[in-house]
Amino acid sequence: MNQQIQKEGRFKYIESGGSGDNLLLLHGLFGALSNFESIIRHFGERYNVVVPILPIMELPLRKLSVMGLVEYVADFVEFKGYDGVHVLGNSLGGHVALLYVLQHPYKVQSVILTGSSGLFESAMGTSFPKRGDKEFIRRKTQGTFFRPEVASEELIDEVFDIVNDRNKAIRVIATAKSAVRHNLGDNLGSITAPVLLIWGKDDQITPAFVAEKFHELLPDSRLLFINECGHAPMMEHPELFNQYLEAFLVEVAAAKVPA
Repeated sequence: MNQQIQKEGRFKYIESGGSGDNLLLLHGLFGALSNFESIIRHFGERYNVVVPILPIMELPLRKLSVMGLVEYVADFVEFKGYDGVHVLGNSLGGHVALLYVLQHPYKVQSVILTGSSGLFESAMGTSFPKRGDKEFIRRKTQGTFFRPEVASEELIDEVFDIVNDRNKAIRVIATAKSAVRHNLGDNLGSITAPVLLIWGKDDQITPAFVAEKFHELLPDSRLLFINECGHAPMMEHPELFNQYLEAFLVEVAAAKVPA
């Protein structure tokens, strides 16, 4: 990825500087910036694509929660002076996106969710594996995708590093438990922004029925499934994902223009 990580104050982020609307991308619990590489490449010139690095490994433990991450995103948007954003979240990032729009509805032009937590998720199970069990981590990471080969050695190594670092593991578990406590089922009906759900039909972490439930509860939503696809459609099927996303953003923009 050619984009350089910028640092201003307590914020670290990537920003494409494109000429159009702000497209804010929120990564998941084990997310890396490379997860969004195809989106940045495809939209970076026509949109200001922004990826804040969520401070899961930096926040004080007493503040580390899904709401702590929402507060961080809100502070970041305010710091950058964005008038409005299209917010896209994968996995935990989708959960953060939904909580953000619930708290700051006038800041959000649209929401895009893919493999989002917030209703149901099944990731590592009830506990972390024994330290040093790299083959277990390999299988779990590969299980994120329909095609195991999408899980690069670099990604497997990143997850393995987190699991084997006691401090990082504690942070991941604390964040995951906080997300489970913040089930959004009773709140989604108040979100009026247009929502696009792009979901892997073979997602094992947030299965297809989760997408269908989100679609049922979100008043202005549409649901698009991608076949032979797991928990990260933007990585497994980047061209189709970008096609769906582009059509949605164009439609949202057209709806803002007075007739």
